[in-house]
Parts: sequence; C-alpha cells; structure tokens
Amino acid sequence: MPEDNLLDIRKKIAGIIKLKGPSLPVHISRQTGINSLFAGALLSELANENIIKISHMKVGGSPLYFLQGQESSLENFHIYLPGKEKEAFSLLKKNKILQDNKQEPAIRVALRNIKDFAFSFLKDNEVFWRFYSVTEQEVRDILEPKEKEIVVVEKRIEEPEKIIKTETIEETIEIKKKKPVKKKIKKDIREDFKKIKEKPKQEKQLEIGLKKLEKPEISEKIKKIRIKKPKQKSYFVLSVIDFLRKQNIEILEEKDIKKKEFSAKVRVDSALGKIKLLCIAKDKKRITENDLRLILQKAQAIKLPALVVFPGELDKKAMLYSESWSSLLKLKKLE
Repeated sequence: MPEDNLLDIRKKIAGIIKLKGPSLPVHISRQTGINSLFAGALLSELANENIIKISHMKVGGSPLYFLQGQESSLENFHIYLPGKEKEAFSLLKKNKILQDNKQEPAIRVALRNIKDFAFSFLKDNEVFWRFYSVTEQEVRDILEPKEKEIVVVEKRIEEPEKIIKTETIEETIEIKKKKPVKKKIKKDIREDFKKIKEKPKQEKQLEIGLKKLEKPEISEKIKKIRIKKPKQKSYFVLSVIDFLRKQNIEILEEKDIKKKEFSAKVRVDSALGKIKLLCIAKDKKRITENDLRLILQKAQAIKLPALVVFPGELDKKAMLYSESWSSLLKLKKLE
C-alpha cells in the first residue's frame, strides 16, 4: 500500500478514537475495514510515537487505546477489573484519598494494580493513594484543613490619669584609672616569638609531604581480558533463521538464543507497509494455550504484535486462543 494511504489510515484511526473514546483493536478493525492484526500493529506504532496512549487495565486481555484528555472515559470500563481491584477502585473513588498502611493487604495490592485510577504520593514518610481526578489542592485541603480564623476584638478601657511624682536621684560615678598595658604587650611578643619558632617545623613537614607527592609509588596491574566466544546456534535455530529468510521476514535484532527456542525482533512487508513484530520460535511437538499466552505477554511488554514459529501442532485450547487474539498473534508452521 502506498505511504500516503498508510498516513490516511493512521489519521483515520486517531479520528475514530477522538470520536468514540477508548477503543480496542477489534473496534478499530471494524471501523476501518483493515485486518485486526494490522490494526493492532498500527495502534502500537501510534502509541510508541506518543500520539495515543495505552491503558494499564485490559479488556479481554487487550489494553485500551485512547487520547490524552480521555482518561475519565476509562471509568466506563472499570467493570472489567478483577474482584479486588474493582473493590479498591470503588473505595478510592468514594474516599478520594486512602492511607496505604491502613488498608487490608489485598486492597493494598489492588491499589498498585489499578494504575489508571490510583496515584501514590508520600506525606510524612507514609504512602497515600489519591483518585486520578483529585487535584493536588484537594489533597492539601483534605490532609491539612485550614483552622478557622478567630477574630479578637480589643476594647480599650480609659483609666484616670495617674499622677507621676518626679524624684531627683543623685548618682555617684567612680572613675577608674586605666591600668598600664606593658604586661599585655610583653605577653603578645612572647606568643609571636613562639609562633616564629614553630614555623620551621611546619615548613619541614610540608616539604616532606611535597616530596612524597612528587615521587608517587607506581604500581602496575596486569588484567586478564577474557574474550567471550559467540554461542553456537543449534540446528533448530539455524532452520528458523533460514525459514524466516525464505518468507522474506527481515531479522532486525536477535534477542534470545537457546537450543530449542529463538526470539528476535523482525519486520515484514504488508499491504499497509512494513510492520515490526516479536518473533518467538519453539521446538515443541505440541503448542499449548499457556505457551501462546506467555508469548503474547512478552510481545505486549514491548508494545509489538507476536509472530509464533513452531514445527509441531496446536492443541484445541491453543487454537481457540489464537483465534480470539488474531489481531495481535500470528502463527507460522516451520516447514
């Protein structure tokens, strides 16, 4: 697909989210008419470019994509939160602020999981949580309420003028004669003489110190440098690399290489242009649902769709799982 068309689709996706609010890849796929896998890949690219945002909460295993300023719309999806997290959401929304150490352990864990709605802060070395819509000024008003001002009205009582008697006080001032300062001058001269005597000793100590600095002790240490030999790739890994090459899948970065497992960032050409994926190959006779779930989690952690390469078969649960996540999970059998 030409680059101009790709830009139009990206703008259309941003426009749909602006109009509809937080959306899933399947919603974008329906609105644009493109494959759900490509819709997920384009959403990931827009998120990486900070054009849109990704929620921490998940609906059916997929995060929500939204624009800045649509955070309040995420509340509509809080019903999809697990039990304790939903309870923590309601508790925090009602109270606005919660002190962490006063909550039961399960709620404390749940508060750390609802990152879209709960924000932590410290006060007097104690952890507190505030609901996302509560402002800093509201936090101050709740935790540090202002005391009521007390207006004090002073009344002046006029008293009759007191008669002040004046008395004459006579003071006798003694004039003390100043003592001669000859003795003090003598003492000062003695102290200065002592300092003059001590100076040569200090100068000698400085000279010894400078000589040590001029001739520092040189110690040479010979370090052994070990050169790590590159790991030899197994027959399975080499066959996967050859398979990707034949499929015109470009390897951008090899991430993990084991005897029976290989992972790498790859790039494929599609109708919508070049798309990056996380490719994970497993040398297993049967791929399970748990295998696919772990692979998808690794890909989502770096905001990429997943490509799974395997020589064996999928069990029934794995087939159902791959169909429900077809927008972010692509499978290829190693031949």
